[in-house]
Amino acid sequence: MLAPRPLVRLDSIDACLPQTQCQRCGYADCRAYAEAMHSGDALINRCPPGGDATREALAALLNQPSVSLADDVDGYAAEHVALIDEAACIGCAACLPPCPTDAIIGASKRMHTVIAAECTGCELCIIACPVDCISLVPVTTPANCVHASLAERASQSAMLRDRYDAHKRRLLERVEAKAEAHAPKVAPDKKTLLADILARAKART
Repeated sequence: MLAPRPLVRLDSIDACLPQTQCQRCGYADCRAYAEAMHSGDALINRCPPGGDATREALAALLNQPSVSLADDVDGYAAEHVALIDEAACIGCAACLPPCPTDAIIGASKRMHTVIAAECTGCELCIIACPVDCISLVPVTTPANCVHASLAERASQSAMLRDRYDAHKRRLLERVEAKAEAHAPKVAPDKKTLLADILARAKART
């Protein structure tokens, strides 16, 4: 375990990451990876989509030597987007929850498609697809365009972070709605029900 970085703000570490949420670093998302670096549990060389710009920025921020990408992380196909073979798609919707930018649209048991302009090429949908009908194709979009520096990438990262935050909120709302729908209905007791009826009658007079 490395030494924790208490003098470096967690948000500053997170700001160095590209916000693709691709999980190649081995963590659930960019924020989780930033937390691991902040606590000293992870090295700075586990972000393939961040490239040299991210590693150099993290090295400077955390006062560490710049290192090459770790050998145990998968590569990243820069400036690619997911493409669904619509004829092979069975509409299972397994690709929807993993997509960190909600770039896939489609209802259950209906054909799905990818909004290329919002796709980062993270490949999480490919992993989730049970019929292997999703592939990567080379397309440059505002969401996946490679930038040479963090300053040039800032607006893209902010956009991806916002979309991911919105994605998490939507998932949480669906979980809460499902839980509420399946919650047992508790009938009010007679005393409470009578008091409510009398209160409503009083309000009308």
